[in-house]
Amino acid sequence: MNIERRLFTLTAVFLGVYSLALTLAPAARARSWEVEYRWLHWVGFILWLAAFTFAYHQSRRHLIEHDPYLLPIAALLSGWGMLTIWRLFPSFGLRQTFWLTASMGLLILGLRLPSRLDFLRQYKYVWLTGGLILTGLTLLLGTNPTGSPQPRLWLGCCGIYLQPSEPLKLLLIVYLAAYFADRQPHPLASPSRPSTLPLPSSLTASPSRLSVPLLPLLAPTLLLTGVVLLLLLVQRDLGTASIFIFLYSTIVFLAIGRKLILVVGGLTLGVSGIAAYLLFDVVRLRVDAWLNPWLDPSGRSYQIVQSLIAVANGGIGGRGPGLGNPGLVPVAHSDFIFAALAEETGLVGVIALVILLMLLTARGLRIAIGATDAFRRYLAGGLTAYLIGQSILISGGNLRLLPLTGVTLPFVSYGGSSLVTSFLALLILLHISQRSEEIDIAFFDVRPYRMVGGFLLCGLAAVGLTAGWWAYYRGPALLERTDNARRSIAERFVQRGSLLDRDDEPLAISAGLPGELLRRTLYPELGAVIGYDHPIYGLSGLEDGLDSYLRGLQGNPPLLIWWNHLLYGQPPPGLDVRLSLDLDYQRVADELLGNRPAALVLLNAQSGEILALASHPTYDPNTLDQTWQELIRDPRLPLFNRASLGLYLPGTASGPFFLAANYVSGDLPPLPAQGEPTLGNQLGECALPSLAADWGAGVSAGCPAIQFALANRLGEQRVLQLIEELGWYSLPALPLEADYTPRPAAFSDSRAAYLGQGEIRVSPLQMALAAAALSNGGVRPAPRLAVAVNPSPEGWVALPPPARSVPVFSKEAAQRTVAALASVPLPLWQSVGLAYNDGQKSVTWYLSGTLPIWNGAPLALAVLLEEANPPLAQRIGQAMWEAILYP
Repeated sequence: MNIERRLFTLTAVFLGVYSLALTLAPAARARSWEVEYRWLHWVGFILWLAAFTFAYHQSRRHLIEHDPYLLPIAALLSGWGMLTIWRLFPSFGLRQTFWLTASMGLLILGLRLPSRLDFLRQYKYVWLTGGLILTGLTLLLGTNPTGSPQPRLWLGCCGIYLQPSEPLKLLLIVYLAAYFADRQPHPLASPSRPSTLPLPSSLTASPSRLSVPLLPLLAPTLLLTGVVLLLLLVQRDLGTASIFIFLYSTIVFLAIGRKLILVVGGLTLGVSGIAAYLLFDVVRLRVDAWLNPWLDPSGRSYQIVQSLIAVANGGIGGRGPGLGNPGLVPVAHSDFIFAALAEETGLVGVIALVILLMLLTARGLRIAIGATDAFRRYLAGGLTAYLIGQSILISGGNLRLLPLTGVTLPFVSYGGSSLVTSFLALLILLHISQRSEEIDIAFFDVRPYRMVGGFLLCGLAAVGLTAGWWAYYRGPALLERTDNARRSIAERFVQRGSLLDRDDEPLAISAGLPGELLRRTLYPELGAVIGYDHPIYGLSGLEDGLDSYLRGLQGNPPLLIWWNHLLYGQPPPGLDVRLSLDLDYQRVADELLGNRPAALVLLNAQSGEILALASHPTYDPNTLDQTWQELIRDPRLPLFNRASLGLYLPGTASGPFFLAANYVSGDLPPLPAQGEPTLGNQLGECALPSLAADWGAGVSAGCPAIQFALANRLGEQRVLQLIEELGWYSLPALPLEADYTPRPAAFSDSRAAYLGQGEIRVSPLQMALAAAALSNGGVRPAPRLAVAVNPSPEGWVALPPPARSVPVFSKEAAQRTVAALASVPLPLWQSVGLAYNDGQKSVTWYLSGTLPIWNGAPLALAVLLEEANPPLAQRIGQAMWEAILYP
């Protein structure tokens, strides 16, 4: 069995398996056999198999010594592309199958042509003129198969369309190869090493022919190529125009051998690009999207951003045939088919594609070097540059390696004109390769061909490396973008884990059948805390912080995750997460806060488990489609989680902690006079009426004079240290968005800081944790919200605490403090505080916790009101305690 036959067999097996995978993909995605399977693409595969089998036998019959790699490479590329188009859009897949069959028919008929291709050389002007006329007709009779008014680059009738600029590339290569072969052929032998082969007279020209002045030699080609470029500029087909400049420079360099040609060609391409940027809006938009696609990812950069996300989603091994979402990339069947292949076959598929193109590069240039005359040598080199250069241009555009152009990926992209042109180029290469082994390549100056080959191979290598950059290094960040709809689509097929309260009452679930799963929040009052998982608005709250567990990417065995990715292109079903929240306490808290701007945090002071976490006003995550615009415009900020993200002045709510710190350091200072102004003229009032007969009564009532005296005795550095130990200068370790104030080196106004004013800010969650230190014998617990997951039927697995507890006060100091603040009949301590904003009362705090005499686990409570209403804050706090202590 010869090598060509083995390659065809391997290609057929690969595409057959690929077709089977596309058929079974719906079952894999739904994880059920009760689905509607894909079958139509088998029509394309069978016709592909028949056409290439016949072409193989015909090539063996008519071109016995042809290159054995060309047909298998084209077979694999075209079959792979056709099946991808079938997978994306079956109607386009049927059309592509028709064009592939027609292209193969032309190739099979063309195998009978004479391999010298003299008819191409002799009628070079006729071919190029015909192409120019067809291209020019698009200015009068042009249309667009999509129905759009622009661009009108096609000629068509009865549903069949031709884009003349595609075969015009081939005709330009033929013309340039023939022109330079007639006027300036490279000799196959040198005076020092004559050839032993009989050479055509056209190839034995004297060296004097190489000394022809450059400008007169190039003038006719510049004129005709300029006409071509002018037509393309009028059409605004700027991607094809750049290909023409590249092809012209390459063929002239192969014929002349002067590096100056490459420099001038590169400068021409650069200047043309700058001019096009200044003159054409479409070029300006594409270049801007290339330079900074993140500036407008939902507008002018949408295509390239979605292409990069598709590559990232493919990762290393791909999602699997039929299991990705390449259809999210606009024009995925044509301009962005490279991104579609990358998403479903991953970096492995990209590397395979690059290797195929590298092999095509090597074989094409080998054929060029081994050609028996200058015309076919230039022709083979130009065709190879066309196929590979255009592949680099469009692949690089998909990867943001190059600015995006509207050209196709040869053999792979949808388009009859492109496919026919690619196979005609393949036919010519097959003919030229027929006698390639008869020439000793040592007789040729192969340096220009090696330089062109090196350039093309470097371009392909850059494509592979750039794909690796986006698929591996930048992949995780791209997949986390809110404009990545693939995650939301996947969650319609894969069960997302539920969020449960501590008694396994469901708070948020995914309901429905695979393919129609929807996320539902069963207790909408927790909307600001639970957050949302929305295909448009992304993730927030606990849905975001616990996403890796809920999607099954964390907590499951790595082997299980890998196996599901291999079989289904998706993660395994997500894990349920048990929260520390107590739904009974949460309902009471939400009812007490009502619709006023406020927050409440109740937690176990010993374990740090959060039992209730309320932020009001809140919203319903189930109705975001209807209420989003209203929510983002609401001045009360219902989407904002005040409990963890809100940072407020602590005001006189800092008093209990300053009191405990003084107990640690020793005796208390003299009791200050009550009502004494301490900052401005409005800070002398207590939050609640109080005679402040002792330190505990003054601190409990939120008297600023009492707090100031306590803080002043501690001094600035001790106050800074205390605030740090309380956790107000650090981020709470929770799977929830939170905020904090960084620690300053010193207070800008220590008097204001002693009163809880100035630059000190604290969230209700941080305040509750600080209060917990008093009820927990001076130790601030680490907060806990997610306590367990269920990765297996064996039961729940406890999650480790996210952080360690921090000692703040001595046990004795904490007990003395809570005893001093115990002023109600309940086994509690409590304190009310006020904070001021620009001299106006603006925030009210209520802090409380259980006393050591309480038999249960120690508890702590923090209530925040965005208003100056201490009696209301106290009533809410005490009502909450009554519901807890006397259920």
